[in-house]
Amino acid sequence: MSTSIWPSGVLDPQGPVAAAERTILLNATVIMLAVVVPVIVCTGLFAWWFRSGNRRARRRPEWSYSGALEVLVWSVPLLVIIFLGGIAWLSSHELDPRKPLAGKAPAIKVQVVSLDWRWLFIYPELGIASVDRLVAPAGSSLQFALTSASVMNSFLVPQLGSQIYTMAGMVTTLHLRVDRPGRYPGLSAQFSGAGFSDMRFEVTALAQGDYQAWVSNVRAHGETLDATRYRQLAQPTSGAAPMSFGHVDTGLFDAIVAGNGTLTVAGAGAPSASAMARR
Repeated sequence: MSTSIWPSGVLDPQGPVAAAERTILLNATVIMLAVVVPVIVCTGLFAWWFRSGNRRARRRPEWSYSGALEVLVWSVPLLVIIFLGGIAWLSSHELDPRKPLAGKAPAIKVQVVSLDWRWLFIYPELGIASVDRLVAPAGSSLQFALTSASVMNSFLVPQLGSQIYTMAGMVTTLHLRVDRPGRYPGLSAQFSGAGFSDMRFEVTALAQGDYQAWVSNVRAHGETLDATRYRQLAQPTSGAAPMSFGHVDTGLFDAIVAGNGTLTVAGAGAPSASAMARR
């Protein structure tokens, strides 16, 4: 995978969630600078005023308390805490990962499985899947259901926002939206073993027509993702090329969740009608 697609990060948002998170970061920085900058300035002023050569500086060894100074010293950090706490409270509700996002086109449902050390993306409504490459139409919201095939992991697309964990036997929910066509980096944000550093994927946002063409091409040329093929994918692998699957067995994601990342549940991964027709 070319490193040329990894130039930007959280300060270059490409969706409403990432844009809101950047605003929170900048607001919090400005609020904290209201304390940091005066402290730095006052440190220099005090050192300059109370230098040994300044005869106008008064030394008051008996002085120990000033009510006005105490109010000033404690009110400033108290205001900082109030402002930061207010921002955190409001934004945590406004940017709830489970909160749906409106889009210019119908939402795309994506089931995500973190493997060792790859990412599996299943499109349940389309019956296709991809590995290490998530393709979506620009302007559409993305409804993620995430789980893990093994250890706890962390899903993050910096330019779209909202890091969230994946856990075996559990499903977490995340809503994102990518506003403009482009290629955006995604990665694992939590150490999960020897191949963790290469556990990256690409989010490709396409115009609606190009997206439909991609779906048709995957359906026409992709292999079938069934229980046997999933077990092969679940084996520890690092540095493998992205791939796609034109047909996915019905209920595969639910079987992965029920089996804590494995397919041990009776009847799991039953072939879909399209897969049976292909065979």
